[in-house]
Amino acid sequence: MQVRSASPQDFEAIMAIEQSAHFHPWPESVLRRYLEKPDCTFVIEDSRRILGYAVITLIAGEAELLMVAVDPACQGKGAGRTLMDYLHSFLTQKGAVQWFLDVRESNHKAISLYESMGFCQAGVRSGYYPTANGKEDALLYCLDLSDDS
Repeated sequence: MQVRSASPQDFEAIMAIEQSAHFHPWPESVLRRYLEKPDCTFVIEDSRRILGYAVITLIAGEAELLMVAVDPACQGKGAGRTLMDYLHSFLTQKGAVQWFLDVRESNHKAISLYESMGFCQAGVRSGYYPTANGKEDALLYCLDLSDDS
């Protein structure tokens, strides 16, 4: 598996993963906008097949993971960890000092991954995520990258 910067040509594969991996997927226009920005969208692939993707921002030393998704058929095989490890190195090289993300409170696998990387819960966004039966809280996590540089 390898991680690389995404290009507009990756849009169809990314959108297919987005729609299959999330109850409330991002609109196509949002994904297209992030694909046009440099150092913002990354894909993980194996034998030229895109297994997952991530969208990040980095502003004034603060990074945010806006979206990460792995094809449901490929989950549990290390693609998410490989992608997150790559982003950790990338953000450290770019001078990020803090990395933030939100995660659904019910997404125990993602929470376990983030905590194993050193992320700590920093807050809660009540009713942040839509669900089939209403709303779900988002847990806000933070990782201090200043010790990594």
